[in-house]
Amino acid sequence: MKTNRRTFLSGTVASGVLALAGPVHRGLAAGENKPLRMGVIGVGWYGMVDAKAALKVGGVEVTAVCDVDSAHLEQSVAELDKLQGRKPQTFKRYTEMLEQADLDVVVIGSPPQWHALQLIACLERGVDVYAEKPLAYDVREGRALVEATRKHADRIVAVGFQRRQSQAFRQAAEFIRAGKAGKIVQADVQIHYRAGTVDPTPQEPPATLDWDLWCGPGPKIPYSPQVGHRNWRLEKTSGHGHLVDWGIHNIDTLRMMLGLATPKQITAAGGLYHLQGKITTPDTLTVHFEFDQLPVVWRHRLWGATEWDPAISNGILFYGEEATVFAADQRWVVIPKDQPAKREEHAAASDLGTLHMADFLDCVRTRRPPACSVEEAHRSTTTVQLGMIAYESNSVVRWDEAAEQIADNPAAAALLKRDYRPPYEHPYRPA
Repeated sequence: MKTNRRTFLSGTVASGVLALAGPVHRGLAAGENKPLRMGVIGVGWYGMVDAKAALKVGGVEVTAVCDVDSAHLEQSVAELDKLQGRKPQTFKRYTEMLEQADLDVVVIGSPPQWHALQLIACLERGVDVYAEKPLAYDVREGRALVEATRKHADRIVAVGFQRRQSQAFRQAAEFIRAGKAGKIVQADVQIHYRAGTVDPTPQEPPATLDWDLWCGPGPKIPYSPQVGHRNWRLEKTSGHGHLVDWGIHNIDTLRMMLGLATPKQITAAGGLYHLQGKITTPDTLTVHFEFDQLPVVWRHRLWGATEWDPAISNGILFYGEEATVFAADQRWVVIPKDQPAKREEHAAASDLGTLHMADFLDCVRTRRPPACSVEEAHRSTTTVQLGMIAYESNSVVRWDEAAEQIADNPAAAALLKRDYRPPYEHPYRPA
């Protein structure tokens, strides 16, 4: 880590322009050997994963943490004190953290219904941002974030698509781009696993948790452990289900590998076949994405016994005229045409989360573009959201990427934007 630390302790960070009252963002002078001051919004789980990745890279001190659950704050402060020898400031509201804490960068690790408002507030505060995926809850929020980052073009914004750092995916992409698999005629993307569930019975939230604030601009639904901490990912009003929450990683990777934009037509079928009454998004889903270059089929199954071949339950299958290629986070496989016995296995292990955070911190120091821009994150997020729109509207969705509109389908088009719960205001403003 010494080489990385020297790298991250050099370079220049441009000063930000403040839109909120608070300490002035000082920036870093060239060659200034001072750690970046990091704030983290949402420290119940993945925000802390990202914070620890930053500390592993080096050149960072977590100086402020924010969470709507006081128990999360207490736990994160104790852990960070052990890791860095200093306790961060604590805040319940991110607006207070941005106003009062002296920060260079902020990590957004909150649930998706909060991403848009928090990211825009960070940009207006004049800090650089590492935001977890999905970029936004709805398509119109994503467009608002693209426009916000253009407005604040001096800020670095990275999105947590960590698989863009995977050497396995990169090597497989080079193999495919070199034409060694022949023309790719279809791709299958899948993540099958047995989803664990907890108590879905409505009940009072823990005394430490401000549930109204947790729900934020989304609907205020009855609390249960199944829709609360960590388990919100399979709740429609927050995580929006497995495709949007986890499948988005492989969809983003597929787009990166093949140079795809967004699909022009989407159909979907599935439902709740095993987890009815426990989750509110499909436990079984197939989505057909028709891109200009090829069809892409997403499948997930959140129940059942062990897969017929567990080795391919999480990854992407590329069906080429000369070979089939399977790629996953840490390995990729080539099956030559008509020669399954001669398949070639390639291992390529890497610490994706640490590498992605390292890329972001290097961008902060050097002001170069990050591995995943907000515009690219918007395309990947839009793709999976269109899959859920096709499912929820039970219709064929025809997408005009240039206009960012769904054609001739008012019911589906209405799902591009979710109204915010008062007093929150949706950031999208039509041109």
